[in-house]
Amino acid sequence: MGKVFLVLAAVVLTVYSLYDLVATPRDRVQHLPKWGWALLIVLAPYAGAALWLIFGVAKGRSPGSGPRKRPPRPLGPDDDPDFLRGL
Repeated sequence: MGKVFLVLAAVVLTVYSLYDLVATPRDRVQHLPKWGWALLIVLAPYAGAALWLIFGVAKGRSPGSGPRKRPPRPLGPDDDPDFLRGL
């Protein structure tokens, strides 16, 4: 049962790392080209995937990350100057 778990963990980690590699923009990949990382991940499943997850992707904010601006909250009629002017 332990060997099955290790093989399953290697497969899941390899698939996840390859998916992450493909989804990562080329300008955020560090130290090796994408094909080099893919080769490393496939040939050394645990070590390659760990190296990719730790060193392969440039750290920093992605373009869409950060605090989101919330839409303005609706005001009550007594807080709306236009409504009060119409009274």
